[in-house]
Amino acid sequence: MKLIIGMFVLVLSAHIYSQQALDKVVAVIDNEIILKSELDFQVNLYAAQRQMDPNSKTLREQILNSLIEEKLLYAQAEIDSIQITEDEIEQRINYQINMLTQQLGSLANVEKQYGMSIERIKRELRDDVKKNVMVQRLQEKNFGNISVTFPEVKEFFNLYKDSLGTIPEKVTIYHIFQNPKASEKIKVKFREKAQSILDSIKTGADFAEMAKKYSDDPGSARVGGDLGFVKKGVFYPEFEAAAFKLRQGEISEVIESPVGFHIIQLIERRGESINTRHILIKIKADDKADLNTIDFLSAVRDSIIKGFGTFQDFAKKYSEDKESAPFGGELGTFYINQLDKPLLDAIGKLKEGDIGFPRRLEYSQGVYGYHIVFLKSRIPQHQPDLELDYDELKRLATEYKKQQQYQKWIAELKQKIFWEIRL
Repeated sequence: MKLIIGMFVLVLSAHIYSQQALDKVVAVIDNEIILKSELDFQVNLYAAQRQMDPNSKTLREQILNSLIEEKLLYAQAEIDSIQITEDEIEQRINYQINMLTQQLGSLANVEKQYGMSIERIKRELRDDVKKNVMVQRLQEKNFGNISVTFPEVKEFFNLYKDSLGTIPEKVTIYHIFQNPKASEKIKVKFREKAQSILDSIKTGADFAEMAKKYSDDPGSARVGGDLGFVKKGVFYPEFEAAAFKLRQGEISEVIESPVGFHIIQLIERRGESINTRHILIKIKADDKADLNTIDFLSAVRDSIIKGFGTFQDFAKKYSEDKESAPFGGELGTFYINQLDKPLLDAIGKLKEGDIGFPRRLEYSQGVYGYHIVFLKSRIPQHQPDLELDYDELKRLATEYKKQQQYQKWIAELKQKIFWEIRL
């Protein structure tokens, strides 16, 4: 996500920079050009990020070559008739603007930051976003299915094992997660709050203002509850079932989902994508619900330790983490430096095969639950090993193979597509 936002800011900043600088064409690639201002901006940004000399001739040549490669890829995407829809472009732009809005606090702050209206920002970005998506599709088409065999992984390992460095400590983690369950009495209280807000809107209150004032979804509340254009399958089923039944401008009744109660308004629909806004009233559990959840997970832990079933059996039956539960609660295998602080704390004192006591886990702002963690394996820091680190070595070997083929492909493109440097 951060990478997407960063690319978005980079493209927008480059647009502004090129408008302010005196331009000349430094390269031509098929029907595309590279301006001096674009090259200057990229060189200065790269140098600043890495504390390098922006006047380095070598650096300037490297950046220019990279820009030429991007233009070559776009030219080939057009030759291959890579198709993307206007809806895909619009969705990508809206998503990026929504993320940037959350980062800066409001649409007004985005406009102030870049000195132009949101509509103009969208117009400025449309062409670059379209090209980027086309290039991504072209790369997926040519390199998405590349794989390596065991002999190729072994050859890669033997060739580069001395330069791979030390492999950090590696752990395999499982968990069983539970959300505290609010009592029916508590749920009624929050439903009544949502209904009261809906009644106010029905009698003339402004939806956007009510969202800013009352919604428990901080990201969308800042922009009047606007969620932007989203394709079917992203929201909770209960939310989508209600939203897709609405007519443009229509407001739903109070809808319950796993995160609380929603009031939804359909702003616009385009095929299987909808632009909605909502007001979310979260169901906040009381202390008793927290204690019940901790007691339940403690009982599950005791049952596993006493041999009444495996951790995986209990995870499939009781874990409310829908992504990991079908796989017995497996979160995956991680290097120790990849873990965030909550997971690092959870496994810190566990030995291989241990199950920790219930711990609170916040998975978004103001949203939490409790989980017990099972440390299935712990591999200490070590030198690269073909057997122990096969999955990671396979990934590295695959990336190496892709890069080799990519460079060969770029060389071929340079032979068949016109390009010229005009420095």
